[in-house]
Amino acid sequence: MHLQLSRSDKIFNWLNIVLVGVFTLIILYPLLFVVFASLSDPRQIFDNILLLWPRGFTLEGYKRVFENQDIWMGFKNAIIYTVLGTAVNVIMTTLAAYPLSRRDFRGRNVITMLFTFTMFFSGGLIPSYLVNQQLGIVNTMWVMILPGAVSVYNMIIMRTYFQQNIPQELEESAFIDGATDMQLLIKVVLPLSTPIIAVMMMFYGVGRWNGYFDAMIYLSERELFPLQLILREILVQNQMGDAANQAIMNSNQGEVNALKQSIKYAVVVVSSVPVLVFYPIVSKYFEKGIMVGAIKG
Repeated sequence: MHLQLSRSDKIFNWLNIVLVGVFTLIILYPLLFVVFASLSDPRQIFDNILLLWPRGFTLEGYKRVFENQDIWMGFKNAIIYTVLGTAVNVIMTTLAAYPLSRRDFRGRNVITMLFTFTMFFSGGLIPSYLVNQQLGIVNTMWVMILPGAVSVYNMIIMRTYFQQNIPQELEESAFIDGATDMQLLIKVVLPLSTPIIAVMMMFYGVGRWNGYFDAMIYLSERELFPLQLILREILVQNQMGDAANQAIMNSNQGEVNALKQSIKYAVVVVSSVPVLVFYPIVSKYFEKGIMVGAIKG
């Protein structure tokens, strides 16, 4: 049955479409500006108020980026830290969340409260540094992977998902069939928890990929720097590594500043591509995992 909309409903719908369109453009334009600027002649970027397409199309910025060995090194390190770190995060969060979701686990409320306490109170940066130093992982790849293995916020979301979506009767029937706790988790619970696992992979993966502060604090060897720390040097400190700086200085001085601007925009685009590729893969699980795993009651 087709419902006839009143005039006021039609006006309301059109206003919604216009407002959503305006907000979408406001959000998207900075992203499009960076992409267009990375493909433009830097001397023409600011000739007009709005940059709606590449001006003076050039790939020189991308060429310089891919010739920079520091960026390739940072890219490799970032992938290693993100993949291994996300795997550790998801495994540890699952192993913490599942027992706390079990109604027959005595003391789970007290343990959950202790976990929650750490969300609001922590030792701070200096004690954390000293602990990692005593563990002997400072200035190694493991300092980028092991600390922060569990996010309490994510653990609570995952625990709630288990509570709301894994029927207790299913667990009881598995135990009657002789399943152990670990078999129940691996063979029953995890196959039914694809949405929340995908969401956890996205949360942790994006956080690992974008993180640079821990690297800045704990790493001193340049060979261990992730891409985001290299990107920070380029954007904030205007450093591009010895090889890249030498290549730029071989150009005449009038081209140096323009070329640096082009490289900055290009490296931002390159560093964002993995996240833009990863998000559509898990987006279909995103809403379901978040809504069902939201903290209730």
